[in-house]
Amino acid sequence: MRVNLTKKEIVNSIYMQLGFSKKICENLLEDFFLILLEELKINKKVKISKFGTFILRHKKSRIGRNPKTLEKKIINERHVVLFKPSKELKNYINE
Repeated sequence: MRVNLTKKEIVNSIYMQLGFSKKICENLLEDFFLILLEELKINKKVKISKFGTFILRHKKSRIGRNPKTLEKKIINERHVVLFKPSKELKNYINE
């Protein structure tokens, strides 16, 4: 069972399919991630057709507890990224 998919493996896959140099493929992938992150930061939501939607969500601070020691600790407020798959992606996975 595969656990991780690395950027290097994605770059190699793009290289094999498109035939561009590995450097160009690496730049394409980096640019894609950069565009995704910038749009997510600005618009709080990025929808990729037939794939899914990335949503930036704000979480308030709260009190958490270490289950082993039962020590209470404050968890700071933060932003988290949620992903909601599209119907097409769900159908593809469940086939």
